[in-house]
Amino acid sequence: MRAITVQSSGQLSWAEAPDVEPGDGEVLIAVHTAGINRADLLQAAGKYPPPPGASEIMGLEVSGTVAAVGAGAGQWTVGQPVCALLAGGGYAEYVAVPAGQVMPVPESVELPYAAALPEVACTVWSNLVMTAGLSAGEWVLIHGGASGVGSHAVQVARALDARVAVTAGTQHKLDLCRELGAEVTICYREEDFVERVRAETDGAGADVILDIMGAAYLDRNVNALATDGRLVVIGMQGGRKAELDLGKLVAKRVSVIGTALRGRPVSGPRGKAEIVNQVVNRVWPMVAAGQVRPVIGAEFPIQEAHAAHELLASGDVYGKVLLRVAD
Repeated sequence: MRAITVQSSGQLSWAEAPDVEPGDGEVLIAVHTAGINRADLLQAAGKYPPPPGASEIMGLEVSGTVAAVGAGAGQWTVGQPVCALLAGGGYAEYVAVPAGQVMPVPESVELPYAAALPEVACTVWSNLVMTAGLSAGEWVLIHGGASGVGSHAVQVARALDARVAVTAGTQHKLDLCRELGAEVTICYREEDFVERVRAETDGAGADVILDIMGAAYLDRNVNALATDGRLVVIGMQGGRKAELDLGKLVAKRVSVIGTALRGRPVSGPRGKAEIVNQVVNRVWPMVAAGQVRPVIGAEFPIQEAHAAHELLASGDVYGKVLLRVAD
């Protein structure tokens, strides 16, 4: 098969790679489209190695068709259109996936665009609902609201009848967030998001914050939280280390939670299989009902993976960037 490999120069090359076969409990997928995530950019730069046992090939989500089914892999059948959450291996013609991480393509979504859903859907559901317990009527602040994760989180939060505030860096991105259902849009280059969130919530603050920035926003995020609020940190684009005033946490009874999806085990409590199962049962109906849709900012042929990575790194794109592996 062919797959994307990282050259010593840092360039990404579409080249021959060892074939893969499904093991026990695995499904082999003939990849049609792969989704790009910031974790892929870090891995290409040598800063985010895959978890032990995972493929060295980049790619955390795909859509395609079932090519083969390993022993004990359950109900999947050859030729069935699917999408899947991966620990790696998506930038290739074929990928072997634990059966518990394979999902049917949601109704109303074309096969190529289903590749935009697994990583964001599992990230958003596991963090906003399973971890933060976001509920109807609560305020959620979503940083990077026009990103792949952010654009999906806005829609899911609205489908849950939560009230949504977002940050983004351009008016175009803020307009997209408003179209998706955000009630409050904040340009972080021009406004203090703490002051704006407090003003919009009558001084109370946000009940939940979904954060991709990490250290750079830590203190201000705590300031923006309501009493009993929950800050969930899923990225560190603004650095890894920051001081934290524990007095603020104690006084407001807030929680600061750090989570990651890629390194979770397949099975067990809050493992990937459980998250995937909840996404299929709870989020896919939202997609079928038109409440949630994949947001696609750009598509590239797999041979242009390097250019696709550069676009995502630039920040000059909204939603998901996809790589077409098959026609």
